[in-house]
Parts: sequence; C-alpha cells; structure tokens
Amino acid sequence: MKTEELKNVDSANMPRRSFLRYAGVGAASVGLLATAGCQKDHIKTYNGVDIGSGDTGILNYAYALEQLEAAFYSAVVANPYTGMSDHEKKLLTSIRDHEILHREFFKAALGSSAIIGLTVDFSSLDFKNRIQILATAKAFEDLGVSAYGGAGYLITNPDYLTIAGKIVSVEARHAALIREMISPGSFAGSDVVDSNGLNQSNEIKVVLPIANTFLKTKVSASNFGYKA
Repeated sequence: MKTEELKNVDSANMPRRSFLRYAGVGAASVGLLATAGCQKDHIKTYNGVDIGSGDTGILNYAYALEQLEAAFYSAVVANPYTGMSDHEKKLLTSIRDHEILHREFFKAALGSSAIIGLTVDFSSLDFKNRIQILATAKAFEDLGVSAYGGAGYLITNPDYLTIAGKIVSVEARHAALIREMISPGSFAGSDVVDSNGLNQSNEIKVVLPIANTFLKTKVSASNFGYKA
C-alpha cells in the first residue's frame, strides 16, 4: 500500500501550521527548506528512487524514513493487535500523529524535489501479534533515532540541523515509550545508549538496507555510498 494512500485513512490530518507550532519552526526556516527543494536535478530515479545529494538528499532520506514510520503506525492503529488496551491505543495514536506530521512537513518543505510516495510492504508482519508489532515499532524507532544521529554531520545548513534536532528529540521520546511498553524500565537500554550516555548512530548505508526490507519502492543513496 502506498504511503500516500495511507494518508487517506489517517484521522490525524493535522494542518501543517500546527506542526510548525509544534516544532517551533518559523516561516523563514521553511522557506530555506523550500529553496533547497528547488534543486530537482539532484534527484535520480531508476527502478526505485534515489534520495539525491547534499542537504536535499539528507532531507529526502529523513522523508523516506518518516513515510515508513507513518505508514507503519497508521496500520497499527487501523489494525489493533490482540489485547491492545485503550491506553496503548492512545499512545500509539499519538505516535502515529507525530509521524504523519513529520512526513507531511518534509514533503511540503522539499516541494518538487521530494521523492515519490513510497509503497510499503508489511506482508511479513502479523498486526494482531502484540509482541511482534511492538518489537517492530522498537526497531523502527531505534533505527530512526540512530539515522538522524548518523546523518546529522552531513547537513551543511545550520537551520536544517536545528529542525532535525527538534524532530529526532520527538523520535527519541517514541523510542523510550515503546521500550517501556515492552519492558518497564528499559527506556534507554545499553544496546542504544553507551556508557558515555551517547545514543548509537548509524550511517545511511546501514539504515537504508534495513528500511528497504519493508518497502516495495526501494530507496537508494548513491551519493552516500548505498544503492539498493
């Protein structure tokens, strides 16, 4: 199912204006992002999609991951696992809403340089299985946080870096919450936070192959050392 189609079943059709307030991003920053998005020639397509290069490429990278997360949580809320409590559904719905806002923000900011809406593949998942779905959510959140950490140094425009920092902060809250849902007290496990209190980070070439296992539209980053 395409992520664009999933948008139609989302109940969280929050206006972009609300996200800007939520993220604390001003119109000037969005304008800068839109300027970067004018570099359409940086986007290459083949049997899939390539994120491009430079800051636009990094923003498309984030957009691809946010598409995947938004699609996943939309499916989770639409197909509650067996035994999902009202409290859990409320938490997962909040995460879904955040991910949709992130996705729509990047799409709008990139404009004509945004990659296409990705088609997801969740056929390997049993959405009725709580253990499997929360484990997948944990993997997505940990991967997403490590992805922002691993790509931050590639961003050249400090305004973009500020926005990325605001978004990854929310993603880290999601990661901690999902871990608590699985095992209370496990919000910052040693597998993601090291002895120096620093979160694990992963390069694009590590993150995208994992993300692609849940995508029919394969995402490449040829300018960053990975081609699907």
